[in-house]
Formats: sequence, structure tokens, C-alpha cells
Amino acid sequence: MSKKVSVLVAGSWGTALASVLADNGMNVLLWSRNEEQVQEINDKHTNTRFLKDVTLSPAIVATNSLQDAVQDADAIVMVVPSAGMRDVASRIRPFVKKDALIIHATKGFETGTLKRMTEVLADELPDMDPNRFVVLSGPSHAEEVICKMPTTVVVAAQQLEAAEAAQDLLITNYFRVYTNPDVAGVEVGGALKNIIGLGAGLTDGLGFGDNAKAALVTRGLAEITRLGTAMGANPLTFAGLAGIGDLIATCTSLHSRNYRAGSRLAEGIQLDDVLKEMGMVVEGVKTTKAAYDLSRQYGVTMPITNELHNVLFEGKSPQLAVRDLMGRVRTHEMEELPMTRI
Repeated sequence: MSKKVSVLVAGSWGTALASVLADNGMNVLLWSRNEEQVQEINDKHTNTRFLKDVTLSPAIVATNSLQDAVQDADAIVMVVPSAGMRDVASRIRPFVKKDALIIHATKGFETGTLKRMTEVLADELPDMDPNRFVVLSGPSHAEEVICKMPTTVVVAAQQLEAAEAAQDLLITNYFRVYTNPDVAGVEVGGALKNIIGLGAGLTDGLGFGDNAKAALVTRGLAEITRLGTAMGANPLTFAGLAGIGDLIATCTSLHSRNYRAGSRLAEGIQLDDVLKEMGMVVEGVKTTKAAYDLSRQYGVTMPITNELHNVLFEGKSPQLAVRDLMGRVRTHEMEELPMTRI
């Protein structure tokens, strides 16, 4: 018998993952608060606000009832923006099976608490075994996944059994899924790459060329690794799909909301106007604030993050931020990379 899998919510990435699950023969319920969106998905098999010119599988059934979506579900895929994860997790608590698999695909931290998403889920779903929480990350633009273009991602859990269960649910001949035991590393890499994606959009928007972007990506990876290891991650994770893999995709593609937002900021458009124009969550903005605070909490040097924080929240011009980055006191490269930990 096919498993029941619920996907929360029906944005671009949630819809793409629902499509992957449907292709694998799952009974998929896709939740949205928006009744018109629910009706469109069920009647027309489209979700035009988020994925234009795409026809969805009729096996995907949309609902605006959280209870209907998650009750008796064998697995729940949480694709909720980081700002809403705690609220949605709290609301599903009365209906979730104790042995359900909880997979989240959200790339961000909770502002204020600075918690990773699995930590938020553990707070709000205390009756569940935290070993059943899985994080999915990696280079995976929804616009390509929905068109069945080859994509490779990673799932991480505290216990291999849960990661392999998520792998079995999601792996197809176009969506390859690897497992990883480093939950913290996969979450940190997926969140922090959005900051560097914003920076890449800024440098391209300013016309600084390939050299500047290559340097930004490379030094950005060093920052991600420094903070990640301070938070308990394995540095090798950042050489994989959740690190450099996701970083390349985010920093080089117009599919990336963070890249597009950074490019628009380079044109002199105010942040609030950019976010309104995007019409979708740009996780890198809140993540920049969270990473700025985390860098101080852990005593980690993150100059790119600091300058982006100044641009986003302190009114600093992107041109001046780049000048100040380039004018930093001379330093070394290799001593910053924690190469000894396995």
C-alpha cells in the first residue's frame, strides 16, 4: 500500500518535492493556507504563482486543513519558511503520528533564538523521537526539479535508519539522494549559503566580474566552515552537496531568489522594495542577521557576513562594503581551514 506523505507548504520547493513524491507512487497531500491555491491545484493541476507553465501530477491532492494533511501521515515534509516553522510545528502536534518521519527542507535559522530547524521541531514536537527528524538540503532549484532535470541532494539524520527512510521516499531516476550523519553541518551549510548568494548577486550587479565572484564564493565557504565547525559540524560536510554544491547553484543561477535579490540591491533599490518585488521568501536576508549574531556568540570571524549585514540593515553602500572587504588587514588562507578533524 502506498504511503501517505504530507507536504507543508505549497510554495515552489514544496510543490516540487510533492511532485517527486508523487512520481514515487506516494499518496501526497499538499497543504496551503490559501483556498484559491488549493482549488487551482486540485482542479487545474497547476500552481502558477510559484511554478509557471507546469502541470502537476493528479496524484497530488491539496488541502487547507492541517489536520487532514498530517493525520495518519507516514511522513511529513516541512517546507515552511524559517519564520513560520515553530508556528506550523506547534499546530500539527495534536495530529502527528508518534512514529512519523519528519523531513524538513528549510534553509535558515530562527531569528531571536538562533536555533536550527531541527531544534525548533524538537521544541514543538516533544512527544516525538528526535531521531525521526531529517534535514534535506543540496543544490536543488525547484524550477529544475519540477521539470525532472537531474538533481542530487543530501538527507541527514541522527540515525542512519531515518535518513535511509527519507532516501527511499524521495530517490528517483532524476532526483538522487545521498545520506549524511551530520545534521548540524547540513543545516548550517544550507542556511549560510544564502548569505553568499546575496553577495554574489551584489557583485554581479555591480559588474565586478568573475574574479570577484570566485573569490566571494571561496572565502564565503571558509566563513561557512568556520561557523559550522564552531557549532559542532564536521568540516567535510561543507565540501559536499550541502556546502560547496549548494553554494555553486545559489551563486550562479537566476533561479536563486537570494542571487536575484542581491542583484536588485546593487541597482540601488531599497531592501523592503526588493522583498516586495520578489513576492517570495528570501531566506538570506534573515539568515544574514542570524549569522551576524551567531558569529559573535561563537567568536567566529565572518567579514563577508558582517559587510552584508551592514548593507542590509545599516544602510551601507555595496560599493563601500566591497572596498572595506578588499582593504582588510592581510591574513593567511590555509590556517583558517580545520583540516585535521575527520
